[in-house]
Amino acid sequence: MLPESDFAYVSAVELARRVREGEVTSAELVEACIERIESRNPSLNAFVYMGFDDARNAARRADEAVRAGAELGALHGLPTAIKDLFDFKPGWPATFGGVRALKDFTLDAHCVFAERVEKAGAVIVGKTNSPVMGFRGTCDNPLFGATRNPFDTARNPGGSSGGSAAAVADGLVPFAEGTDGGGSIRIPAAWCGLYGYKASFGRVPSVVRPNAFGNTMPFLFEGPLTRTVEDAALVLNAISGHDPRDVFSLDDAAHDFTTDVARDISGMRIAYSADFGVFPVDRRIREVVGQAVNVFRDAGATVEEVDVRIPFDQHELSDLWCRQIMLVNVAAFENFKRNGLDLLADHREDFPEGYLRWADHVYGMSTAEVNEDYVMRTVVYDAVQAIHANFDLLVTPTLSAMPVLNADEPGATVGPSEVEGVEVDPFIGWCPTYFTNFTGHPAASIPAGLVDGLPVGMQIQGRRYADSDVLAASGAFERLRPWTEMYEVCRSRNV
Repeated sequence: MLPESDFAYVSAVELARRVREGEVTSAELVEACIERIESRNPSLNAFVYMGFDDARNAARRADEAVRAGAELGALHGLPTAIKDLFDFKPGWPATFGGVRALKDFTLDAHCVFAERVEKAGAVIVGKTNSPVMGFRGTCDNPLFGATRNPFDTARNPGGSSGGSAAAVADGLVPFAEGTDGGGSIRIPAAWCGLYGYKASFGRVPSVVRPNAFGNTMPFLFEGPLTRTVEDAALVLNAISGHDPRDVFSLDDAAHDFTTDVARDISGMRIAYSADFGVFPVDRRIREVVGQAVNVFRDAGATVEEVDVRIPFDQHELSDLWCRQIMLVNVAAFENFKRNGLDLLADHREDFPEGYLRWADHVYGMSTAEVNEDYVMRTVVYDAVQAIHANFDLLVTPTLSAMPVLNADEPGATVGPSEVEGVEVDPFIGWCPTYFTNFTGHPAASIPAGLVDGLPVGMQIQGRRYADSDVLAASGAFERLRPWTEMYEVCRSRNV
């Protein structure tokens, strides 16, 4: 077991208990977190804004509440971090993934994750790195540079929530925010050996303005990056639930997701696909995930290999994602223009060439072309639903490639251009994760093993709104194949 002489690798569930019972104060946790960030972040570049003064003040208020015997939230006193993308806390910088023109930009607003974890008592200590506008599966930008993977600091942690993932894997915070428009929670979870959870669409509210319907192009999510399944369920309890500002927010009765983690999965029907029928996958990943899926058999589930019948090749699908996510980006640009800042006209050099190509393309699309993309999404949705008609879960590799080396030039790191001899889009073409952003199903990435000391993720996808099934299967896997010891690689690295 990892030593617990400090708080770095203690679970969020355990830390919350210690705070509630007075064994440790929030101030002590936050100071330990700050000390670790100051010591280790220079070698990671995970945090790009340190809100330490605000955090210390919030920790002091949290401790006053404990002493006063006040009602405490589920995350009371715990340090955490939010992402620097479409993620906000009043007065804090919002660079939208390292856009240089926005280095001093702030918004007087909370994102839902920040709003709800603070309501549950958490203390936000800073913001973490992300790629420009979230448009790639790696974490690098021209303003802040690349984040480094704590398992191998020459490599990237994945994106777009790469700063958050690196921070959690390195023990800087017990949990952190990820956002997910194409896999941005699950991609860095896979490369950093974490549990990354993306709930069913509508489970966690998404408040988007001025266009309240903008979180469907594709489906957008906020969710937790953690080191344990139970920690993710604890955070999900805090951030889920109806919000009248979100058109699609589910109005379900309150549910304690931590109870699902211990649920027996005997008799559960699990489909397995090594590649969704369309993706080239690194043979080492195929081997690791192909062995890991057998753990569900050991837990009493049935596992059957299936063919996901999708009539498009992987290039057509990755291009579809690029067009869909660029609709969200175009909406952001138009909103900036309404407020007097024309980023694409006046600061075009702040954006990568590949990004600009897609932006220009989407600005020129016709209504008929936009509609045809939704028809393509429908075909993908129907193919996935056909699997779930007979199976509770669909298990696949999270990614088709291993962590890439960081580029020398800030902002230049992308994924592989080729996997097993097949050309793929380096922005997203090696990330089968984006399928669930087309469809809205709940999905998690769980650590499946290591290849040459680097983590491999396995994706568990459930039926629409069946978050409990995904958490139950995840908990069963964690009990039979715990991964705690892999963090010793991060703990022991030189800084």
